[in-house]
Amino acid sequence: MATAMSMSTTTATATTAKTTSLMSVSLRRSWSLKAFSVKAASSRCSTSEFDPKIPIEKAPTPPFSWYSLPSFHSLELDRIFYKTWQVVGCSEEIKDPGDYFTGRVGSVEFVVCRDDNGKVRAFHNVCRHHASLLAYGSGKKSCFVCPYHGWTYGLDGPLLKATRITGIQNFNVNEFGLIPIQVAIWGPFVLLNMEQKVTSDVDDVANEWLGSASEVLNTNGVDSSLSYICRREYTIECNWKVFCDNYLDGGYHVPYAHKGLANGLKLDSYSTTIFEKVSIQICEGGSMEGKDDYDRLGSKAFYAFIYPNFMINRYGPWMDTNLVLPLGPKKCQVVFDYFLEPSLKDDKDFINRSLQDSERVQMEDVALCEGVQRGLESPAYCFGRYAPKVENAMHHFHCLLHSSLNE
Repeated sequence: MATAMSMSTTTATATTAKTTSLMSVSLRRSWSLKAFSVKAASSRCSTSEFDPKIPIEKAPTPPFSWYSLPSFHSLELDRIFYKTWQVVGCSEEIKDPGDYFTGRVGSVEFVVCRDDNGKVRAFHNVCRHHASLLAYGSGKKSCFVCPYHGWTYGLDGPLLKATRITGIQNFNVNEFGLIPIQVAIWGPFVLLNMEQKVTSDVDDVANEWLGSASEVLNTNGVDSSLSYICRREYTIECNWKVFCDNYLDGGYHVPYAHKGLANGLKLDSYSTTIFEKVSIQICEGGSMEGKDDYDRLGSKAFYAFIYPNFMINRYGPWMDTNLVLPLGPKKCQVVFDYFLEPSLKDDKDFINRSLQDSERVQMEDVALCEGVQRGLESPAYCFGRYAPKVENAMHHFHCLLHSSLNE
């Protein structure tokens, strides 16, 4: 009898375990199908799925669709990148008359130059004849000559020569100059704005771009006194906002992902201050005890995020900037420019060690951001939550995005 009861109990247990297992599989399948259904329903270009009025303690993050849909990417270009001041380079690149550099923001090809009179100008880098790009890279020119058919433009924009147009009718040479773009310089930075109605007066630009944070940046060593050292560029397989979010988490990820950097910072001192379109994170440097004379970070790290896609990092004798350019819904380019206090610009060993340390941090961030992008596309993720004590700068960024996209 005992044996029969034991066999019966064993059979019942096995049946229960099998039933539980089947239920678990069923629930997982049901959850997976539900997640797929939710993601399918959300796969549209919409900003309504994020509510900036919900306080950070209760707010969900923007949904995955903000980070993956081609239609959302197009909306951002039209309403954010083409309507805000965009840092595109350094004034060091156009020190003298004839100096120029080129670049691209979204689908806008541009060229920035200093004309014969020393005035900084910017144009759409497109020949008015058959749309060929006029200039490539950077360098020095006395005029822009189209490599396709030889149409020639002055550094101040007018069409100087149109080749082989004998017999052309209804053609006014004055109407076929280069199309200008608003350009301004603030500190060491060159900025463009595709909106023709904005003014490029430096005070107006500072007010529009930086608001009340401009004085804070000046007093924390963000100025033109530093020597330009070099540029590094990274192409990352993630949406541009993933990189920005990573920057704006209040040092949350630093002890887990950047152990070398964490050793040089007092992470419990991290603080964040929010301005109109700028957020500033400050962290004290670590103790010099037990270190050699090499100290890249100094006594304080100052991190400024300027909406929508520019970051300034001031630490020790260094300043580096991060410009994030969208290359598509799931790809971006991050451009780093490095500046150094003039007294150290010839210290090759210090520069090389510093750049190696910086490169290590960047590669750690690349791995993080690409992993996040892959996770965003999983059926397991629709939206997340904020850590209220540290991710307020990220929440501020998302609220600004919502405002811009709904204007």
